[in-house]
Amino acid sequence: MVFALVALAVLALLVLVHRWLWIRLVRDTTTPGGLPRRIGTALAIALPLLSVAALTSGRAGAPFWLQQTVAWPGYLWLAVLLYLTLTMLVAEPIRALLLRRLAHRDTSAGIPDPAPASVGAVSGAAQPGLEASPAGAGPVHAGAGPAPAQAQAEAEAEAEQSSGSGSSSGSGAGAPAGLPLSRRRFVARTVGGAAAAVAVATVGNGAYGVLRGPSVKRVQVPLAKLPRAAHGFRIAVVSDVHLGPVLGRAHTQRIVDAVNRTQPDLIAVVGDLVDGSVQDLGPAAEPLRGLSARHGSYFVTGNHEYFSGAQPWIDHVRELGLTPLENARRALPHFDLAGVNDIAGETEGQGPDFAAALGDRDRTRTAVLLAHQPVVIHDAVRHGVDLQLSGHTHGGQLWPGNYLAELANPTLAGLERYGDTQLYVSRGAGAWGPPVRVGAPSDITVVELASYQA
Repeated sequence: MVFALVALAVLALLVLVHRWLWIRLVRDTTTPGGLPRRIGTALAIALPLLSVAALTSGRAGAPFWLQQTVAWPGYLWLAVLLYLTLTMLVAEPIRALLLRRLAHRDTSAGIPDPAPASVGAVSGAAQPGLEASPAGAGPVHAGAGPAPAQAQAEAEAEAEQSSGSGSSSGSGAGAPAGLPLSRRRFVARTVGGAAAAVAVATVGNGAYGVLRGPSVKRVQVPLAKLPRAAHGFRIAVVSDVHLGPVLGRAHTQRIVDAVNRTQPDLIAVVGDLVDGSVQDLGPAAEPLRGLSARHGSYFVTGNHEYFSGAQPWIDHVRELGLTPLENARRALPHFDLAGVNDIAGETEGQGPDFAAALGDRDRTRTAVLLAHQPVVIHDAVRHGVDLQLSGHTHGGQLWPGNYLAELANPTLAGLERYGDTQLYVSRGAGAWGPPVRVGAPSDITVVELASYQA
């Protein structure tokens, strides 16, 4: 019941936002009945429907080709919608200020206000040989100004603009009533065009950052119990690849190439590898066979694996040469490597089991834990883990989403200490939903373990 109410509230908000953007970017900038307005109105209806389809087609079991078809425009529109809304909110007071300054300038120059649009003005403009004077001074003979049909369209548009001036969503909200329609439209086009350009440029740059592949970060983590022989041991941390209808095989290959170039001693894939089934995404994951590290590659589940069936993916990554750690531990030459299932597995009776992974270990040895979500750090502290490697947060992915992600996670990104345990959170190597990142670039992190004895 609560989920349904929240969904309805979100849907209502999206409808209102799209209505407001249509008014500001379509109605205020175009003439009634014109081709630009018809195109803008059609897009205002089609784009949100594509976004809904992108979000629901996978869960609804739609064919994968259909998921791919709706994913690109649908997800990209969600990102554009976010930044278009933000830029238009910033532009709203600028728009109002420009309208008032223009009206004040006209008043100071002694330019009379145009007569209010009315049925009489429209019909007068349509009489043969006559048209409405732009200054409202009465009809003039045709040939001295715009054609009668143009004058009638302008008068109709004036009436439309004036009719909305009394409401907060109308184009005349905050605008001086006497300002000519041409001035109002010029301001709307200038402000709306600038806001749209900023939003599209932001999303375009963020998409380019995702599609070119993650950058490589290097972080040194000193560990008190790590022996001198393990000093400099390198773990390549890969999280949140999110293979799906948008990011596919080429993205996997970019990640594999970037990881192998770092020549790590061990590779840790810490969840949210996929958004879909093995049947649909098996070919996209195939390049993972090429991962190369002296001590092997390991995998733990993320919450998204459970959305499409975690066990088939666990079996498949094992076939690709990765070792799944399902609430299990491996004793490496100089430290213990443990992994726990994601919290989302609790719905299937396969949640994290720290006792199984860490309960009977020798606590004099260093323990490194792979766990998708940072929120389990307190369990890691209780079980004497020295270093936890996580992902999940995406660093917020789309600013200002980082502020919401900070509320839900103890660490948004980077390295922090909790008691005797250190937590490193990767921003992830892919993107969920829109293939766009703003303020949180994707990364692969090479964590270099350091010994105090070295």
